[in-house]
Amino acid sequence: MESVSCEEINRLIEENQCFALYRLPDDPSIHYIIQHSKEVELIDHLDDLNGKEGFVIAPFQINDQHPIVLVHPERHGLVNVTTDLGSEKNHDCDSIDEQKAVSTTYAQRFERFKLCLKNKELKKIVLSRSISLPRTEHFSPALTFCKAERRYVHSFVYLLHTPQTGIWIGGTPEILLSGKGNEWKTVALAGTQPIVKGQLPDSWDEKNRKEQQVVANYILDQLRSIQIEPQVNSPHTIQAGELAHLRTDFQFHLGDTSRLGSILSLLHPTPAVCGLPKDDAFHFILQNEGYTRGYYSGFVGTIRPEEQSDIYVNLRCMQASKNTLTLFAGGGLLEASILEDEWMETEEKLQTMRRLLHY
Repeated sequence: MESVSCEEINRLIEENQCFALYRLPDDPSIHYIIQHSKEVELIDHLDDLNGKEGFVIAPFQINDQHPIVLVHPERHGLVNVTTDLGSEKNHDCDSIDEQKAVSTTYAQRFERFKLCLKNKELKKIVLSRSISLPRTEHFSPALTFCKAERRYVHSFVYLLHTPQTGIWIGGTPEILLSGKGNEWKTVALAGTQPIVKGQLPDSWDEKNRKEQQVVANYILDQLRSIQIEPQVNSPHTIQAGELAHLRTDFQFHLGDTSRLGSILSLLHPTPAVCGLPKDDAFHFILQNEGYTRGYYSGFVGTIRPEEQSDIYVNLRCMQASKNTLTLFAGGGLLEASILEDEWMETEEKLQTMRRLLHY
């Protein structure tokens, strides 16, 4: 196994190299993929991922500014990232208790989104937002990845850099598509509660349970539309960082793994990041959310038709530009949603990345 320092990883970024580091949930191994040429493959349609192999990141909306990006594995393997986190003191940007009141802009968008639910135009819709923080001279993408992979052991944690996407770092709990050979799975993940005193919640309110069921029903219908009858378990509570979610697992057989892109096209975007009906919610978000999500709420991970593929919804992530760190969070709205509750949910989700930053 290779050993590499954070300084060497950051140097790859300075040299504008194409690479990804990632660590699977509950797995201590860190994987790397490097493409020596700087021209990554840009893809316009999810179906065009059929038969492809590499590390992929796809946006919420595929367009010229945000295409699907595929890093080819010209070098790949396991790596040991050497760093000393023991001497680091955690100086969070803010604690949740110190957050400001609901912003006027978010409140206005919330009312606009909720009106379409009251009018029965949509069954569910996701309202997200971003915040921008100054990037200090001490910010290290590699060190931030190391903090994330050690803190969020139950999540898929990654660091990606390409000239086309810039730097993206994330720690996401939501599987979009994972498997090998004939055995595959996806999940419905929705509903959010904070973890209190290290304990998972033992009950969920009606709004959270209904939100999760909407996502589960969608995934089941999508799989059945291509004659896949999955094995479905009962919703259960899982931990992702300092948050708890409801999750339903779908396990199924695939006879043809050369068409993974078509399966992804069927699932993405799920109601967990978009809404229902999907097309109506998707267009409503584009017209009314007020900013461009980019690769947030798209998907990210490895696609390998002949081997293990692990593709996750790109949640709990940040984009690092030259001077700014942009963090993203969202929440699913139903007709019964309450403004202050939804705002606090996004604040709690933003903490996943903010806890990694030192100011």
